[in-house]
Amino acid sequence: MGPKLKLHTQILLGMAAGIFVGLLLGEKAVMVAPLGKIFISLLKMLIMPLILASIVMGIVSIGDVKNLGRIGGKTLVYYLGTTFTATFIGLVMVNLLHPGAGMIQGGGTGTTLTRSTPPSVLSVLMEMVPSNIFKALAEDKVLPTIFFSILLGSALATTKDKSGPLISLFDALNEVMMKLTEWIMALAPLGVFALMATTVGKMGLSVFKPLALYMLTVLAGLGVHAFLVLPSLLRFLGLFSPWTFFKAMLSALATAFSTASSAATLPVTMECLEKNAKVPNEVVSFVVPLGATVNMDGTALYEAVAAIFIAQAYGITLTLPQQLTVSLTATLASIGAAAIPGAGLVTMVIVLKAVNLPLEGIGMILAVDRILDMCRTTVNVWGDACGSAVIARMEKMLPTEETIKEA
Repeated sequence: MGPKLKLHTQILLGMAAGIFVGLLLGEKAVMVAPLGKIFISLLKMLIMPLILASIVMGIVSIGDVKNLGRIGGKTLVYYLGTTFTATFIGLVMVNLLHPGAGMIQGGGTGTTLTRSTPPSVLSVLMEMVPSNIFKALAEDKVLPTIFFSILLGSALATTKDKSGPLISLFDALNEVMMKLTEWIMALAPLGVFALMATTVGKMGLSVFKPLALYMLTVLAGLGVHAFLVLPSLLRFLGLFSPWTFFKAMLSALATAFSTASSAATLPVTMECLEKNAKVPNEVVSFVVPLGATVNMDGTALYEAVAAIFIAQAYGITLTLPQQLTVSLTATLASIGAAAIPGAGLVTMVIVLKAVNLPLEGIGMILAVDRILDMCRTTVNVWGDACGSAVIARMEKMLPTEETIKEA
């Protein structure tokens, strides 16, 4: 027998096979949809216990709570900075290419998305504090779980002499969850195949033609951010080879693309960072779960482009202050975007309302949202990964590149 193919190679082959089968069978490819749904369910099954165990142990391993405040501050500044940069890139691209120019109002599908008033900062903060942590875990509420995990980890770190057994329990849980992740990722090529076959079978390729320029604008913006901005930060702040790091993260990026879910990809992202890129667990276990919740570079860029595209399609001219409002709102709205497929469409309503654009315009972009969702999720995960390496280097925790095992 020859050497076994690496996981990311198997995933890419599964993706290619899924595209082929989807084009070959068309809508009949839906017969393999249950395999994809089962794979995503298996990944989601890991999320809450993994977040709880990894953040608790990450904070315990950091030790001094003062160090946590330092790392947390650097992480938030990095995430907000890269997200705002992404929205700025999106605004530049959409103003250069004018993808919505010439489209008529009738171009929409007539779909109207309605939502109550956007959540206030106070309501977000109140929701972040769980009244019942078990209920939050059962309902897959990530922010309350992260908040509780940070508090619990901090308390354990300051009472190590008496809380040793509980720390050992969470340490064991963390190890077990990572082992479960390895087992489930062995099924990734099959799951990715099913997801791609179903998506391509339903949508085909013809649906992309009328919105080709809009897609090109979004993809160009995502490309600039993913291949220029983030690698530059990785090289000059993280002192790390972008190509080596990219190869180390391939399995996570392929999973993000196929599932369109930062949350579902979370276990794979953490595994790639720790095992392939050798980023320390105490950084990964804090920075990555937080990033999967609040760091949505790709989503923010997409929402900025989509909002201006809709304005152009309706013949509405937005002033510079209004476009800056779009950028700021997209940054903040992306923080509240659930790390699940299609969440960007929901938060898009907040961005459109900020500058009084018609919500019906969302109907124009629904047809191509799935493929763009896959691309922006990949950028979201790539941003989280690069952030981990940069923060680790700032904390002098990242090993020299010669010791890194290439993916």
